[in-house]
Amino acid sequence: MKEVLKRISDTIWEIPISYKEGMRVPARIYGTEKLISELDEGVYEQVTNVATLPGITKYALCMPDGHFGYGFPIGGVAAMDVEQGGVISPGGIGFDINCGMRLLVTNLTYKDVKPYIKTLVDRLYERVPAGVGSSGFVKISRNEFRQVVEQGAHWCVENGYGWNEDLEFIEENGCIKGADASKISEKAIDRGFNQIGTLGSGNHYLEIQVARKKDIFDPELARMMGINTPDQVVVMFHCGSRGFGHQVATDYLQVFLKVMESKYGIKILDRELACAPFNSPEGQAYFAAMKCGINMSYANRQVILHRIREVFSEIFGSSPEDLGMEMVYDVAHNTAKLERHVVDGKERSLLVHRKGATRAFAPEMEDVPYPYKTIGQPVIIGGSMETGSYLLVGVPTGDQTFFSTAHGSGRTMSRTKARKTWHGDTLQKELQAKGIYVRSTSARGLAEEAGGAYKNVDNVIEAAELAGISKRVVRLTPIGNIKG
Repeated sequence: MKEVLKRISDTIWEIPISYKEGMRVPARIYGTEKLISELDEGVYEQVTNVATLPGITKYALCMPDGHFGYGFPIGGVAAMDVEQGGVISPGGIGFDINCGMRLLVTNLTYKDVKPYIKTLVDRLYERVPAGVGSSGFVKISRNEFRQVVEQGAHWCVENGYGWNEDLEFIEENGCIKGADASKISEKAIDRGFNQIGTLGSGNHYLEIQVARKKDIFDPELARMMGINTPDQVVVMFHCGSRGFGHQVATDYLQVFLKVMESKYGIKILDRELACAPFNSPEGQAYFAAMKCGINMSYANRQVILHRIREVFSEIFGSSPEDLGMEMVYDVAHNTAKLERHVVDGKERSLLVHRKGATRAFAPEMEDVPYPYKTIGQPVIIGGSMETGSYLLVGVPTGDQTFFSTAHGSGRTMSRTKARKTWHGDTLQKELQAKGIYVRSTSARGLAEEAGGAYKNVDNVIEAAELAGISKRVVRLTPIGNIKG
């Protein structure tokens, strides 16, 4: 397969439309030569399948952390022209709708936190439920849950789970407009209404981190995002819409499979790319339901933020305000959003699917929060629990990917192989010896998330920066971690 790749630059590789019958646009994969050499073959098939979807514009894209997924590769980006028959596809969004990252700062340093790290992690492990099927402490009725999925983080703030100013630092201000609870199934509500404030399982985590002076690449940008003290402690977490989002995706995949060919004459190369025209009744119903998944996830992360503030306040005997526990940003990486982008000199209305990819808007773009208007949207990219994570910003040259970038380090090994390679209990001891205290719901789950099962996050970030799709600001080192 690699022999058909055309090298566009040191970090951009293209598969021409001649590679596969039905491709409407070329496919482009981002990565250094090293990352491309390690890429699993399935990504090539998936990204070129995406290139056959109706309405796709310019390119089918795969980010530097790309790996095999469901339908789209994880790290996949595709922009559909909704005025030219563009489709919407759950496989291009993901089952965990609005899986995303949230980062908050503190005015504490590593020296302040080090004596309490075990207590902090243990207490957070108690307060933020993790693992498959975990339930949160927010007890609401099914009807109240319908309000949550239409109001997102706003519902949380109105009910005492956060500060008004938090909303400014969330994509869509914590509530995407157009969510319609009448478009979601009772089964989806069953799976979601008791899961607000929970991490879930898999690669989801809550991590206490340190911004070491040597890892600040742009001190001025870091300062503008609240990181201005040597060895400053921050908290990052990664989770999504849990079983609710999974059920929404499952429901509409079945709907699309029934109508896609019989009603709309759309033929696809992979059933996992089931889709419908965006402007069809089915497409619009899924779009409204998917937005409910986005809002549920914003609410989920908002309640987790509230619990983190509670724990730090209790342990350090100061209010969250006095501890400087302010949000940096909350970014999504499993969404489809209607955006205006310039393509071939003309502004067009595009539905941008980002599946395991992060929006990375440039300075002065609409929807970049006012405090960051001059520097670009913050981008939060998580690495493995053994390595580190990054805070970046969007850049003007990001227009080549519809202002999208990577979302993580990206798996290189299946969960099954990881379990055979590492033992969770041994791994936990090894991490503690490195100064990282970890709690996990299972040794099996910990083994699945071993650092060696992922690409080197530094290589991924280097590729994203060299390609001009985001800019490094700070590297963040883990000292405490809770795994789902």
